[in-house]
Amino acid sequence: MITRAELRQIAANGVWKQNTSIVQILGLCPLLAVTTNLVNGVMLSLATIIVMALSGFAVAALRNFIPHEIRIPVFILIVAALVTVVDLLFNANLHELYNVLGIFIPLIVTNCIVLARVEAFANKNPPLQSMFDGVFMGVGMLWTLALLGGLRELIGAGTLFSGIDMVFPGLQPLQLLPADYPGLLLAILPPGAFILLGCMIAWKNWIEARAAARRQLRTDTALAAGN
Repeated sequence: MITRAELRQIAANGVWKQNTSIVQILGLCPLLAVTTNLVNGVMLSLATIIVMALSGFAVAALRNFIPHEIRIPVFILIVAALVTVVDLLFNANLHELYNVLGIFIPLIVTNCIVLARVEAFANKNPPLQSMFDGVFMGVGMLWTLALLGGLRELIGAGTLFSGIDMVFPGLQPLQLLPADYPGLLLAILPPGAFILLGCMIAWKNWIEARAAARRQLRTDTALAAGN
């Protein structure tokens, strides 16, 4: 069983402290290529969450039966099998979106985020904890790609949820800026993704620096009061 403290720690690490995109800076290929809009980033992240959760559980459950020398090929085989299932489900049920995401769904197999967590966490921890680690690491990727994709889409085209009709037919994207907004092409191109990602990393570091300063101030105040 997993305790509430363990779950909180796993969630905090995955969503914020060890965020794969803005702390570990892993998986930059899909992060830069897919986040031209919010919908693409969210849907690829959801596919990755499914793969990470199930692969973490499977590897943790089988780790004692896998010889150490061949663990990496076996891990890749497990991940590849799960990615194939997700790939076929996307192709069957969300074909238009599948065509947009293209090669990036099969490339989840080689995504260093997935392999890194399988090797670093699932290979050393029980199945339930490993499954939640995969989920929350994926959630960290999800909000990062959603925010990056939303910013790029808004700045680049003035809309949000472009392509939502591929997931929910009948829904239309939101036009948040005037219809005659010319858009900023740089935001849609890879250099724009690099710039915005750098801004997000700086924003996270600023938040953590402020939090650390507040903690230090409380500590100094408590010590002064004690003296």
